[in-house]
Amino acid sequence: MPHDTALALADPVDEGDHGPRSAVSGNGASAHDELRSLEAGLDRLQTGAERTPGAWRRFTTSVLPPIVFVIALIAAWQLYVVMAQPRPDIVPGPLDVIAAISAAWESGRLQLAVVTSLERGVAGFLIAIVVGTPLGLLLAEVKPLRRAIGPILSGLQVLPSVAWVPAAIIWFGLTDATVYFVVLMGAVPSIANGLIAGVDQVPPQLRRVGTVLGAGPLRRAAFVVLPAALPGYVAGLKQGWAFSWRSLMAAEIIAVGGSIGFGLGSMLDQSRELADLAGVLATILVILAIGILIELIAFAPLERRMLRRRGLLQGGAR
Repeated sequence: MPHDTALALADPVDEGDHGPRSAVSGNGASAHDELRSLEAGLDRLQTGAERTPGAWRRFTTSVLPPIVFVIALIAAWQLYVVMAQPRPDIVPGPLDVIAAISAAWESGRLQLAVVTSLERGVAGFLIAIVVGTPLGLLLAEVKPLRRAIGPILSGLQVLPSVAWVPAAIIWFGLTDATVYFVVLMGAVPSIANGLIAGVDQVPPQLRRVGTVLGAGPLRRAAFVVLPAALPGYVAGLKQGWAFSWRSLMAAEIIAVGGSIGFGLGSMLDQSRELADLAGVLATILVILAIGILIELIAFAPLERRMLRRRGLLQGGAR
């Protein structure tokens, strides 16, 4: 739907008794099509004729700079080890860390830990989306519920998720349920609050358009409010994944044994018990690398595409 048409429909008072409201209310299929057109149009508002950068341009502007920075850090690290010659058990060199990663790979411990943690992290995050998205929409649309539950939700977001680990162990024992509970308590508040913040930034005119087209509260939330709130929602998803990953590592470090599998947190704690600092640093680097890869592969392209389609991001800005 063109933007000027949407604004014109936003004021049903000037249309008289035979305006768009009565025409649309008499045709449910037409209203449904108009809502879908509005949803698609939200992605095209204020979008200019911008050229999408090529693959090489994206690589040189987004991927290459952090790679160069990491290489510079490793070179400085190795130079310090060569010049200062510290004790290897206190400051291991890059080659020692690489050797620890190689040893963990050859033994199969690294593959097992990565697969276990990724399965838990992704599954917990998806469950958090299923729980946090309707919760955020509900609180954003129902003001009494938001006034009652909103402050508690914000408090849960501030509360370190590691604080839930002792209680979760008592409730669920040393099982995977403990890990998933901690992940959910860390991710759900962030996702819900991100969606609430996005809904708060939706222009009132768009809500009026949905009402004029005959949409009830549920359809208006699904076809108008949620698409318009995508920037805040995606920001909440990014933060929710960060909390999921951090909560997962905390739970795996503390909750060891029982039927809980061997994850990266368990691998990190095991290296600590053996006073293997090279193994500790190797595991930390693997955890960091996975977090960066998830950001580069999943969230960064999604956010870049969404902002560009809304005309909020220049073609070569990122």
